Amino acid sequence: MKLFNILYFIIILFSFSEARAQNEVPTLTGKVNISIKEGTFTCDMTLSNIPPLKDYFIRLNSGMNILHFRSLKPNDFLIGYDKSLKDTISTGESNAYYFPGKDNKGKFLPNTLRVKYTGKFPVATDTLENYSRDDWKGNIAFNGYSVRTDGDQTAWYPMLYDIEKDKLYNEVKYDIELQCSDCSTLYVNGNLPVKATQANFKSDTPKELSLYCGNFDFKKSGGTYILNPDLTDEQFTQFCGITNSYQKYYEDKLGIPFGGAVTFISTTPTSIRNSWLFVTYPSIFSIGRGENGLKSLFNPKIQNWYRPFIAHELGHYYFGTYKVFNSALGDMMSEGFTEYLSLQVTRDILGIETYQKKIDDKLKDLKDFNPTAFSKVNAKADYKDRELYVYYYAPLMFTAIEKEIGKEKMWKWMRELLKTKTDFTNYKFLTESLEKAVQDKVKYNNIISKYFESDTSLKNIEEALKKD
Repeated sequence: MKLFNILYFIIILFSFSEARAQNEVPTLTGKVNISIKEGTFTCDMTLSNIPPLKDYFIRLNSGMNILHFRSLKPNDFLIGYDKSLKDTISTGESNAYYFPGKDNKGKFLPNTLRVKYTGKFPVATDTLENYSRDDWKGNIAFNGYSVRTDGDQTAWYPMLYDIEKDKLYNEVKYDIELQCSDCSTLYVNGNLPVKATQANFKSDTPKELSLYCGNFDFKKSGGTYILNPDLTDEQFTQFCGITNSYQKYYEDKLGIPFGGAVTFISTTPTSIRNSWLFVTYPSIFSIGRGENGLKSLFNPKIQNWYRPFIAHELGHYYFGTYKVFNSALGDMMSEGFTEYLSLQVTRDILGIETYQKKIDDKLKDLKDFNPTAFSKVNAKADYKDRELYVYYYAPLMFTAIEKEIGKEKMWKWMRELLKTKTDFTNYKFLTESLEKAVQDKVKYNNIISKYFESDTSLKNIEEALKKD
């Protein structure tokens, strides 16, 4: 009887440990001091509630100079650390750190980790001689009047990555004190903007910590904010009406409520010509100059390009936030289905002519592309050209499949993808969710053969899109 009790206790303890590893969300606390004039970050950050991972990396921006890592729990001591080149995502913007185990066997990971570091970055002061050649999402961008960072790509704060499950803990609970003495406005993703040089920002809901701080104003309509707005009051009202209509469309079609109000950030790049948008929900960043910014929404010459772009970024609430995708095909699913959502908004709200032009333009750009079939993708390198694969080839494939199974089953497929729980969003997950949605073995096998396995899938897509 005693042996049974011991075994029962061990089983319960093991189950509890497994549940703890799966359900824990790290918490980030500490102080951040920024200067937009000097281009500096000085940080004293503590990451707690760390799940007990055996194989991991701690990502941190490669421009950050580390004073030390310190274990606070289970014991308090300075930790020796090493860097790895095996984390391919971290070879650019961030470094991948780990703590060697005893006698260099395995890896040690404390439950609570403190790290002090300082980084200094170039400041593009918007003069003819002081631009960078390029700007991009993973840039910690100082443009003279503000600083912009996303969370996961810049890795400006310590970020845990589970190698075994291909899971990045970029969304954390947080309680940080932010100071910027040469700023007038501070914003941290998941909080409201504040007019201050110092403020405490806190969220009990996990968020990716994008930042936008500097000297700018903001506008509010309902729960929607625009930071650094370059819009008239009338344009601002129209802008909110447009974005709200897109959100309602997604809610109605997917049967999943949109996750609340969005904050739009309008800012200029550190370069002359770069312009793009990216999302770290609930923030959407618009980077561009003049008519390449949010004003594009009202420019008749380019609004038919820009409005679907906004629809794409809003769609990332579902494919990228509500559901995070990993594995070799995860990037394709996240971007491909989001672009497919944008195409639906384009057809049903913006009009069939705008929709058809986008389809035709994508087909034209794929003219010389030879894509790898989904079933043969074992790594992101198999995409060959990521932009063509995830933004052009994948959404056109989903449009072709729509021709085969109908719109309603396409929405059902996307609901399956979003609601099905899985550790890996891999090829098996993709095909099984499709089979559940189609519920027709003949049609399912035909789709797999023509689109997922065929080396002539692009030709098959073109033929399907010619059908009425």
